[in-house]
Amino acid sequence: MTKPGIALAMQPFRTEHVLAEDSLRRLGEIGRLIDPQPLQRFDDDRARSVLAQAEVLITGWGCPPIGPSVLAVAPKLELIAHAAGTVKGIVEDAVFDAGIVVTHAAEANSVPVAEFTLAAIIFAGKQVFRFRDHYVADRDRDRTYPMQSLAIGNYRRTVGIVGASRIGRRVIELLRPFSYRVLLFDPTLDAAEAQALGTTKVDLLELMRQSDIVSLHAPSLPATRNMIGGEQLACMKAGATLINTARGALVDEDALLATLASGRIDAIIDVTDPEIPGRGSAFYDLPNVFLTPHIAGAVGLERGRLGAMAVDEIERFARGEPLLYRIGRRDLDLIA
Repeated sequence: MTKPGIALAMQPFRTEHVLAEDSLRRLGEIGRLIDPQPLQRFDDDRARSVLAQAEVLITGWGCPPIGPSVLAVAPKLELIAHAAGTVKGIVEDAVFDAGIVVTHAAEANSVPVAEFTLAAIIFAGKQVFRFRDHYVADRDRDRTYPMQSLAIGNYRRTVGIVGASRIGRRVIELLRPFSYRVLLFDPTLDAAEAQALGTTKVDLLELMRQSDIVSLHAPSLPATRNMIGGEQLACMKAGATLINTARGALVDEDALLATLASGRIDAIIDVTDPEIPGRGSAFYDLPNVFLTPHIAGAVGLERGRLGAMAVDEIERFARGEPLLYRIGRRDLDLIA
């Protein structure tokens, strides 16, 4: 059997470590790597030559959209294996119309996001950032000693998970060894399904009222845009923390910034809308905000997990086995 031609399409500077040495070796055993240099555009002579030979296309961050014009020069293409999370904005309807199989590594990307969230929950519960700020500012422990007697810490605290997505479920799984009470809001699950996950299903406002820490894991869809607004934020306990490692569009940021400015709640924010706040945004300056530049997902060596999962799927495809992470057109309406 002839080995399938495999092409790469991603921006190298954004995908360093995705295809580690072991993954490249495995690709060489499965098929024929047409060009080890990833395509960054599809409209030049090199791209047309590579795509004409490609039966498998491994995509990643920075891959241009794949639509009719690309498919016209890729007549042999059978599989797109996305070595990253969402394929939204990359895979167009024409791909599914042509019967090309699409798989993605969102499951692999969910691992570091869930790990980051677990760390954020633990640090939020223990008020680690406030302890750090006071200690560094004062250079003594006059303020931090009394704080140790406050009702803080992670013993028997309530964590509210918004969205039983793949990441939300991983976070729930990671929380099991701890002494947390976990509430869940997800309109697609019933009470029995929530209980099977080790959580208690509640409506959104009740989750916001009861939770010491609220962590967002819903997909960004028209129906979820600004789902956390002034009404929801007003329900949060004084001293509670909102964590967002999902999408900035889930939150009405004007309402969030107004609530944060009052000092009533804290926030750990990894994603915003727009992706980079304006230079004058209060997100950078508020002392009760811990802001990170969208790093909860795979960075550095964590990216190797994405490539390994894509190669696993290509291997299954080459053997004629069912794929574990295949997605269809309808799935795009439900995923981030």
